[in-house]
Amino acid sequence: MHLIDLSHTSHTLARTGIQRVARSLRRELANNVEPITWDPHAGRWRTLAQWEQENLQDDTPGRSRGARWPFTAKLQGRVSRWLPSPPPITADGGLIVPEVFSPEVAAAFPRLAVGKPRIALFHDAIALKLPELTPPGTVARFPAYLQELLSFDGIAAVSEDSRDTLLAYWSWLGVRQPPPVECIPLGVDPCDPLLPPADHAAGPTILCVGTIEGRKNHLALLDACETLWEQGHRFTLQLIGMTHAHTGASALRKIHELQAKGRPVRSDGAVSDAALHSAYAECAFTVYPSLMEGFGLPVLESLQRGRPCICSSQGALGESARPGGALMVAEPTSAALADAISSLLQDPPARDQLASVARSRTYRSGSDYTTDLLAWMATLG
Repeated sequence: MHLIDLSHTSHTLARTGIQRVARSLRRELANNVEPITWDPHAGRWRTLAQWEQENLQDDTPGRSRGARWPFTAKLQGRVSRWLPSPPPITADGGLIVPEVFSPEVAAAFPRLAVGKPRIALFHDAIALKLPELTPPGTVARFPAYLQELLSFDGIAAVSEDSRDTLLAYWSWLGVRQPPPVECIPLGVDPCDPLLPPADHAAGPTILCVGTIEGRKNHLALLDACETLWEQGHRFTLQLIGMTHAHTGASALRKIHELQAKGRPVRSDGAVSDAALHSAYAECAFTVYPSLMEGFGLPVLESLQRGRPCICSSQGALGESARPGGALMVAEPTSAALADAISSLLQDPPARDQLASVARSRTYRSGSDYTTDLLAWMATLG
């Protein structure tokens, strides 16, 4: 039996990439894992309560990344401090940490009576590479987090780019014997390719899925679309994803400005899985303008459904897009995005060819990922 730390994911309805990976891993591990959480109110590790298990299954779109605890759960935790201590959580199969953990959780890991190996997933180092587009709290926390990863028996990086970045950072610090870092690419939930979208009098819909925040580069996409609308192109831009209050405010203002001008842009915020699937079905292609990712799930989710995707050719995004079905740009500037969007709008045969290539690809599933992760863990024990 393994333990999986879901201290954050079990207390939020957010569907950011990390939360989706954590939920998928929990689902795929099924009866071979015991999900746990650090309870700051009780001051101890414990298995998940029923309401936390239900959070993992809830498809209600979350509006905040933050963790939320009901008052009754906080009260129960504080009361439990005065009661006899329960037996410590133990497991002989090791510990899996898929989240970017907090300082409090990091300090609590030694309290777990867990056999080896203890492994953590590493998603990205964007806080170091693009600090100006990252919340200040995350930037301040990140160096300590990368140091704390050194205490694990192994690190599973979600892409080659993430693996190389982590090892380069540790080398720069002078770390001589870091834990092994293995690249195990993520999988996507199985989904059959969609039929071509229906034609609409208002033109095709272009979909962009991702949190509206600085590094996702929505401003460049919005500027590109504004240029194309001014040139007479007819299409609707649909945005799906919650807005980050700190780094997404300027993009949100631009969206409202365009809407006030009557431009066909809609921002739906976070949506359910069913609504997301419908949006993919109705779009002609997608754009993922992000400057940098650790993996880039929306690119593969678009391609798997037979929808071409415009994205960067750099880093982890290039790793996902290079096998085919995507239209890659060297840099996702507004001019480059405008040229790429224009080319797919004006050349349906080229768009169909990309869709055909996307449908012909083989995609790793969450089950493939979990199998590879467990096999690698077994080599560390």
